[in-house]
Amino acid sequence: MRSRPSLRVALLLAAALALPARAGMFDDDEARARIEALKGEQAELVKRVDDINRNQVDFANQIEAVKAELAKLRGQIEVLTHEIEATQKRQKDFYVDLDNRLRKLEAAPPPEAKPEAPKLDPAQETRDYEAALASLKALRYKEAAAAFLAFIKTYPNGSLAASAHYWGGYAHAQAKDHAGAAELFGKFAAGWPNDERAPSALESRFSSLEALKDLKAARATLELLADNYPATDPGKRAKLRLRRK
Repeated sequence: MRSRPSLRVALLLAAALALPARAGMFDDDEARARIEALKGEQAELVKRVDDINRNQVDFANQIEAVKAELAKLRGQIEVLTHEIEATQKRQKDFYVDLDNRLRKLEAAPPPEAKPEAPKLDPAQETRDYEAALASLKALRYKEAAAAFLAFIKTYPNGSLAASAHYWGGYAHAQAKDHAGAAELFGKFAAGWPNDERAPSALESRFSSLEALKDLKAARATLELLADNYPATDPGKRAKLRLRRK
């Protein structure tokens, strides 16, 4: 009968010793569960970072596309602005020419006067110019370049000769014909030095000469631009380039 309390004590001791082992088992399971949860969070963070990187690349591509579109629009705005100015000038020249023609009709020509050489049709001149300009606006640069050259040959002293030289140079530059562009921009700046586009023409001539590796002519163009148009933006940029060289 005395052995029963000893048995009871032994059982209680065994149970007490088993408790830490079972507690350790529960702690290990909890740690594993926490590790799995952290792995899941890590995977989610990695996925979010990948998504952000992809979005940044897409955003950068969109920005470049917008920049290209803005550059294209600026070019079209400039073309249209100068076209409006050219149209206004053509209208003024047309009325002046009409007035001169009427005055000549009113006065009887002297008997010894020789007949004047036939003049070119101003209306046809306008149509030919607008056809060349339409090719430029449609980004058909080679076609526009050829059309402006033909126009200049046909109407060398016409009222639109200046604009034909300027936009002809622009068309040649866009078509990568840098020699033709440099020639036309140079003729424009020399023939119409007081035109507000003269500084831009010289700057464009410099770019074409630089593309041709004609460094001597390019520097001479920069010096001409800096000396004759120092207050303009192209003139200021020319001064900066000359300082760097």
